[in-house]
Amino acid sequence: MSTEIANYDEAVGNYALAVDENQDDKAKEIKLCSFARPHMRAFHFAWWGFFIAFFIWFAIAPLLPLIKVDLGLTPQDIWTTNICAVAFDICMRFVFGAVCDKYGARVPMGCVLMLASIPTACIGLVNSLTGLICIRLFIGLAGSTFVMCQCWATRMFTKEIVGMVNGLVGGWGNVGGGATQLVMGTLLFPLFKVFTGQDVSLAWRTVTLVPAAVAFTTGIAVICFSDDCPKGNYKELKKSGEMPEVSAAASFRGGAVDINTWMLFIQYACCFGVELTVNNAAVSYFVKRFELSIESASAIASIFGFMNIFARGLGGWSSDKANKSLKMRGRILVQAALLILEGACIFIFAQMGNLPASVVMLTIFSIFVQGAEGSTYGIVPYVNRVSPGAVAGIVGAGGPTGAVCFGLIFRQLPDDAQTAFRIMAGVVMASGFMSIFINIKGHRGILCGEDTADATKIQIPVADADAAEEVDEEA
Repeated sequence: MSTEIANYDEAVGNYALAVDENQDDKAKEIKLCSFARPHMRAFHFAWWGFFIAFFIWFAIAPLLPLIKVDLGLTPQDIWTTNICAVAFDICMRFVFGAVCDKYGARVPMGCVLMLASIPTACIGLVNSLTGLICIRLFIGLAGSTFVMCQCWATRMFTKEIVGMVNGLVGGWGNVGGGATQLVMGTLLFPLFKVFTGQDVSLAWRTVTLVPAAVAFTTGIAVICFSDDCPKGNYKELKKSGEMPEVSAAASFRGGAVDINTWMLFIQYACCFGVELTVNNAAVSYFVKRFELSIESASAIASIFGFMNIFARGLGGWSSDKANKSLKMRGRILVQAALLILEGACIFIFAQMGNLPASVVMLTIFSIFVQGAEGSTYGIVPYVNRVSPGAVAGIVGAGGPTGAVCFGLIFRQLPDDAQTAFRIMAGVVMASGFMSIFINIKGHRGILCGEDTADATKIQIPVADADAAEEVDEEA
């Protein structure tokens, strides 16, 4: 594939966006209505790829009450499948962070979308609990595209706006969780019931073919029509000597040995983990607690996901604004405040006994959940300047890990969701107070530390001059 970049003139170094040459030509601004390569093309493919991944990941969620009856499953069985839906994602997020440092985010994202579309298309073949567990386990691979989404944005935009940009691409991608509730449960499923002559079983078995086809097509487009970084694709840049080889194993070690990585891992478990749990549980919760139809419950549950349109970006923007006045200490304070408020809102939501109040609190607490997700990834790029992808992958794995842990709580309390939500609230608030222990090298934390000028720069790999000469001689 050609590495020619639209809107870039190699002779004068002109891009469609203003860039910072000291940060490897990363963009200093964002133009949402632009689709120009390389920066804005990568931005839009990052969020759209994650949106489609999220859509197929939870395409089955609004249909679970029907599948439960059709396959004769218990509430515990359903929660077992919910846990499996995120379990595989945990492993792959650990892997793909280091993979992105070595190969870039573009190709891994495209390949994952195409692979995850296959089990999505096979949902209709399920006839038992074991089959449902296996299918949801492998579809969980789609969730790992979050790592590529964040690494790609970090590679294209400067540190001054990276919090907002990561929040936008992650948040708009997460909207797929709300869209799948609305589109699958309220639009496509009723439509397929008409197509199948009101055969409910056949309708849920065939409706997932639609998102599977979209995911496969998106994967191809991501690989063919975008770039790994501002100057082109990693493969060609390494071949020309402009970029050094990076060891994926060394990158992972660099991120894993930092205690701050694991504290952010826990905090991300308490925001994105909460979101994944709610995506799995919301429709069933409203059907059981308020005796709503699948269509009505799906429409209400979609509100939670649709808050991502602005809430996650708002969290990243708030982190960037706090960074301007208080540096890293400001980012950490924003993180702590959002998590504590999130926990308080979850507790209040659990007390709501009437539908209107529950919907209002669902909306409010979703804003804090997704805001905390955005503020987390305002901090992540600073934890380890050499291995940003590895840190992003490990922290990202905290989300599905949290979903597994919270899912086990709900599984043990199938008839007492209110108590499960209260336990969740307590854990989330505790994670917010844990922010006082985050102390990133070269940055001031809440209680101690000192800001240094060099630490504010995110390190970009540079080419080895001798290696470049060797490549030229071989050519």
